[in-house]
Amino acid sequence: MAVEFLAKEMETAVRVVHLASSLCVKVQDKLRLPSSTNGGHVKSKDDDSPVTVADWGVQAIVSWVLAQVFGGQNLSIVAEEDTESLSKAESLGLLGAVSSAVNEALSEASKYGLPKSDKPLGTADILEAIGRCNSVGGPKGRHWVLDPVDGTLGFVRGDQYAVALALIENGKVLLGVLGCPNYPVKKEGLSNGCNQPGAKGCVMYAKRGSGQAWMQPLIPGGYPESATLLKVSSVDDPVLATVCEPVERANSNHLFTAGLADSMGVRKKPMRVYSMVKYAAIACGDAEVFMKFAQSSYKEKIWDHAAGVVIVEEAGGVVTDAGGRNLDFSKGVYLEGLDRGIIACSGQVLHDKLIGAVYASWESSSL
Repeated sequence: MAVEFLAKEMETAVRVVHLASSLCVKVQDKLRLPSSTNGGHVKSKDDDSPVTVADWGVQAIVSWVLAQVFGGQNLSIVAEEDTESLSKAESLGLLGAVSSAVNEALSEASKYGLPKSDKPLGTADILEAIGRCNSVGGPKGRHWVLDPVDGTLGFVRGDQYAVALALIENGKVLLGVLGCPNYPVKKEGLSNGCNQPGAKGCVMYAKRGSGQAWMQPLIPGGYPESATLLKVSSVDDPVLATVCEPVERANSNHLFTAGLADSMGVRKKPMRVYSMVKYAAIACGDAEVFMKFAQSSYKEKIWDHAAGVVIVEEAGGVVTDAGGRNLDFSKGVYLEGLDRGIIACSGQVLHDKLIGAVYASWESSSL
């Protein structure tokens, strides 16, 4: 389907990410309560990463809304969470918390211009909605790609995280939406942490081929009337550039990226940020570079990048692998064939310099 016919998809995606972000804000507030040991809102997956009520709640809401708007019959959703651990007998309390969060959020759906359920969803409805997100994507057809809470560790710690939703058709990312509830709207904010005074929380979005990326503020209990056009930074001198990288060492080799930055002449300390908020920082001009070089055993997943890539590119930036090739979203759940790492830059000049630095440094690395 041609990009110009995506108005309904774009509007629905933006609105449901606003609603999902509202759910996340409420759940994160509960996690911060000193009288609670997370209130049963956190459970470990098999890989020991924390999964919260927000992960399953967002997945349920997005799945349910997309099915209401576009029909559930041929709906393909690729998403991170499944229902296995949530369906176990010992998870009844957690499932109840997910159900409460989902129904509280859906009770306000009409304020966001979205369908509202006639009656509260039961736990079976919640599990069905979450379980609907069992597609593996691929080169053909249309697939919604969702990371319900990207950067769950940041979420649990009260730091940066993102709700990420993208639409892929025949292997091409057509639109992307990032909900960033802790992102400081004012320019001076991100490097100072999300708990500083001032307005925070936004949704960023872009449609492929539009040459535009937009940001809306998060408004409690409602949908904003205005949007601000995003533009990447014009900085092309590495000395002045701000570099983002993942917080977790398991996901990125900090030593290698530090060496690259040094060889390019970067002077500023790297800004370590959880989640796809790194893409958001580049899209709105708060940073110029995001690079990620994981160990060879680590496989990048499409839901960790799809939405951020299209937003950065439509805001004027460049995203490729370390060999300068476009990321391939047509191979299923993983970014197969990735050349060494991922590089996102505010412009072609910085991108070319970084690619050159990679080639110069790679042979001496241990990756």
